[in-house]
Amino acid sequence: MIDLRVIDEGVLLPVLARAKARHNGITGAHDGRLKVSVTQAPEKGKANTVIEKVIATGSGLRRSQIALWSGDTNPKKEFLITGISATELNARLSVATQ
Repeated sequence: MIDLRVIDEGVLLPVLARAKARHNGITGAHDGRLKVSVTQAPEKGKANTVIEKVIATGSGLRRSQIALWSGDTNPKKEFLITGISATELNARLSVATQ
């Protein structure tokens, strides 16, 4: 289960990122965080952009609904998700992590 947090701006999605992986994709959940692997190296925010794309594809969201909230240079990140309830996002992520 992913520990989503609702704030005034939307829903905060905690992510554990793995850069320079073999494939892009959502690889499960660990310690309350969504695990996301990307092939991009973690340089100048490029991996963060790819992580946003992977989250959008895996959850059926638009890229415009996802923004990095914290953890720019840290593998433990939080993304702000807008335009969807925490309940709906949790349901979509449950499907994506199976």
